[in-house]
Amino acid sequence: MPSTTRPGPAIRTLPEPAGLPEPLPEPAVEDLRLETVLGALSDPLRLTIVRKLLLESEAFDHTCGWFGLDRPKSSLTHHFKALREAGVTRQRQYGLERRSHVRVADLEARFPGLLALVAAWTPDES
Repeated sequence: MPSTTRPGPAIRTLPEPAGLPEPLPEPAVEDLRLETVLGALSDPLRLTIVRKLLLESEAFDHTCGWFGLDRPKSSLTHHFKALREAGVTRQRQYGLERRSHVRVADLEARFPGLLALVAAWTPDES
């Protein structure tokens, strides 16, 4: 019996606008490690953040307030930093706020199909 695959949700990638601030420190593409990326994605909140960026982005990058997460700012700062340091997201400083987006091209180059799995993941509603 032939296998059938269902296409997953469409990942939204928006073009990078001109004149962006420099990204905050992050690993180079060649330094991305699967175990580090998977470690960052092992937390359900971080997985939710990445999935939302992949599927629902309305702009090139987003502030942490856009996610509508009911968590203390210090907790969110920790989670966004973990994603950036693992190389999953890129963050830029705009005045007093930081905005994030997923490093889609970099992650697809290193780990093809990983982001499709993240996009297809369904959060536990309990």
